[in-house]
Amino acid sequence: MTRLGMIGFGAIGRRIAEAVAAGRLEGIELTTALVRTPRPPSSEKPDITHDPDWFFRYLLDVVVEGAGHQAVRDYAVRVLDGGADLYVTSVGAFTDTALLERVAHAARANGRRVYLPAAGIGGLDMLAALAEGGLDEAVITVRKDPASWKGTAAERLTDLDALTAPQVLFDGPVREGAKLYPQNVNISAATALAGIGLDRTRVVIIADPTITTHVCEITARGPLGSMRFVEDLVPSPENRKTSTLVGHAIVKTLRNRSAAVVIGG
Repeated sequence: MTRLGMIGFGAIGRRIAEAVAAGRLEGIELTTALVRTPRPPSSEKPDITHDPDWFFRYLLDVVVEGAGHQAVRDYAVRVLDGGADLYVTSVGAFTDTALLERVAHAARANGRRVYLPAAGIGGLDMLAALAEGGLDEAVITVRKDPASWKGTAAERLTDLDALTAPQVLFDGPVREGAKLYPQNVNISAATALAGIGLDRTRVVIIADPTITTHVCEITARGPLGSMRFVEDLVPSPENRKTSTLVGHAIVKTLRNRSAAVVIGG
């Protein structure tokens, strides 16, 4: 059995737990989860703890991070030093190039791998393939309803409740945009790392009162041709800043570890 640990146990963790319980992740045991807030003891799996030392006492094969940028900073290297592969959903943490280098070094030193799954964004395989031939430009536009931007830097720019038309909250390099909106645009960091980098990839962030979904668009152009990818996704009921798709996408990514036939990498 592959022993799986979760850092964070919100919407992503619950989708994984449901998949394990339903037998849709054959050969994977959800062993433990590390959370910020103490929870009542339970005899059921996973063993949920707020104590990092208790979490890391387990000998894990795989850890999925679903807890935000600070969790990546705090625990990524420790996961790899402990001998587990790491799946990072808060990819925006790697706008800190020094952190990315430390994590990559730890992975190489321990013979482990760090995965940055597509999760809430598609088209990354094609973008990465186009980047092999060089890219002249790459843009990701992230459009969400005003409620999805509450509790973020957007509230310092505008009255989200009073918006009657779409408003651009940010237009610039992904490195800066992903830092400003760490809970909302991790997909922009994944896009940048798949393509032409955090400083050359442009992100446009929009609060749009005319929609109730998350609409993301990637456009790119280079010598090999051009691409345009658009998705329109339902927000997660547990966390409106992300889409319902993300947890299911991570389940699919984990299933690929043991699948005899892998579609789409």
